[in-house]
Amino acid sequence: MSVSLLIALGGAFIVFLLTTGVASLLRSGRAEAQQRVRGRLRRMAMKEIENDAVDLVLKQSSMSGVPWFNRLLTDLRLASSLKRTIAQANAKGTAGVYLLACALLGLGGAYGGLVLAERVWVGLILAWLLGSTPVWYLRRLKASRMTRFQAQLPEALDLMSRALKAGHTFGGGMRMVANEFADPIGGEFGKTLDEINYGMDVDRALASLQARVDVEDLKFFIVSVNIQRETGGNLAEIISNIARLVRERFALFGKVRVLSAEGRISALLLSALPFFIAGILYLINPGYISLLWTNELGRSMAWGAVISMMVGIVIMRRMVQIKV
Repeated sequence: MSVSLLIALGGAFIVFLLTTGVASLLRSGRAEAQQRVRGRLRRMAMKEIENDAVDLVLKQSSMSGVPWFNRLLTDLRLASSLKRTIAQANAKGTAGVYLLACALLGLGGAYGGLVLAERVWVGLILAWLLGSTPVWYLRRLKASRMTRFQAQLPEALDLMSRALKAGHTFGGGMRMVANEFADPIGGEFGKTLDEINYGMDVDRALASLQARVDVEDLKFFIVSVNIQRETGGNLAEIISNIARLVRERFALFGKVRVLSAEGRISALLLSALPFFIAGILYLINPGYISLLWTNELGRSMAWGAVISMMVGIVIMRRMVQIKV
């Protein structure tokens, strides 16, 4: 059996699983059972609900709409990590759908490298590049959402500090943040407050917030609140100091981005320059530049140049990424 046939069969099987997962996701999206349960719990004021039942209502979820595939993904550490990334990015879909999309794109890249380039290593590289595209997309969504959360955090902490000084409780201050601020910080604080109202301990609710939000500055707030609950102290003043610290760190991060802008622009120009020069040469002398894809040695040189560029882009990207 040829490699092309095996790849085609694998792709057809993955398409079938992906279609089944998307269909199950659409059916579950139309269901409103979870919203009805939440409304019923609020009306009952949680007077007759145990903590174990509350955790089940809040945390039960699946990685795929296909039962046997969901059981398979439950044992995979990669699926659990991807599920957390999806939650942090607030993206639609399940971990199973994204993993199947990665597998389908990876098979497409492998097939393209084996058939078009007729090289195994090109197929492996294309499979890795295309297969990691959904994960890269999720990470970009997560990074954008976490950046917005970090930008909103100082103002939200200032609002909580003023609310505490005005006589509101800690939960009342969180409710004001949830009502006054847009997503992501308003939605995340609202989820944390709902967990507390459903009967979850404050420590566990704040730990769940820290797991959902991958922001270093948020840890200062959570640790400070937990210490204050154990030892006492002026919580309003503590939160106000944390807000000032977070704002200063955010300003320092902006200065670092300005100082590293030259390196990022240089990386962009160096990455685009070879393609620009190749386009100009093709317009001037097509026969000269066409040796890169019509000659065997030229194709090897072109693929080597592409791989070298990819390695250089990764190195330059790491050089301009400075942690604050």
